[in-house]
Amino acid sequence: MLSGLIQAPTTETKTLAISKVPTVSFFRSLSFWASALVVLPVFLQAPWVRLHPFSSCVFTAVLLTAGILAVQTGNAFWRKSGTLLVGFSGSWLAGTLFWGWLRMHPVLHLPVEAIALPLAIGGLKSRWKLSCSFYLASLLGTAITDVTMALTGVMSFWPEVVVATPSEAPYLLNEAAKLVLQPGSLLILLTAAGFILWLAKKFWTQSTLPSKHQEAWRVAAAVLSTTLFIDALFLVLSLSVPSLSGLI
Repeated sequence: MLSGLIQAPTTETKTLAISKVPTVSFFRSLSFWASALVVLPVFLQAPWVRLHPFSSCVFTAVLLTAGILAVQTGNAFWRKSGTLLVGFSGSWLAGTLFWGWLRMHPVLHLPVEAIALPLAIGGLKSRWKLSCSFYLASLLGTAITDVTMALTGVMSFWPEVVVATPSEAPYLLNEAAKLVLQPGSLLILLTAAGFILWLAKKFWTQSTLPSKHQEAWRVAAAVLSTTLFIDALFLVLSLSVPSLSGLI
């Protein structure tokens, strides 16, 4: 009698139950790798481009090729990861061009970082939407950071810091960080941080709504959140251990 009351799960129910777990897990892993790609240039590209900018520039082709191959030949996870890598290659190229040859001119930072902006905007509705989402979120984080630096007066230290000797740079970074602690600058800084957090939350909320762009919103949220973390870490180190801030 009980067997008649207990309905066996249908194929549709089984499929739905099974699909929910990997989806959540996959979203998390995608966010993790998006965040990892934001952190990677800090520890790999920054020292590399100082020593040999040309080889760092050529490495863009390696990243782009690896991403395309992953999209063309990989399973579902590698296809998604490959699209992230394609977007990351755009950020890598822009970063190399600026920090390798134009770092003395902070006013050129944002225009150079936006080198792939038309392609990214045009590709948002294509199969490369994750690539575009990663690149655009990275660019947005960079723009907010640069505007904040300009408004707080920190940007004026930029040319001096990039040409300073290893012994001079920590002192200059510490002086720039102290400038941020002044009431007006601190208010600007907190406003910018709050704005990034608000955007990241909005993007995260969008990723929970049924849409074909869920993954793109989640990637954008992860990128912005990680950008804020890196900026905060740099500020803390500049204030407390300026000799280590040069690593970031």
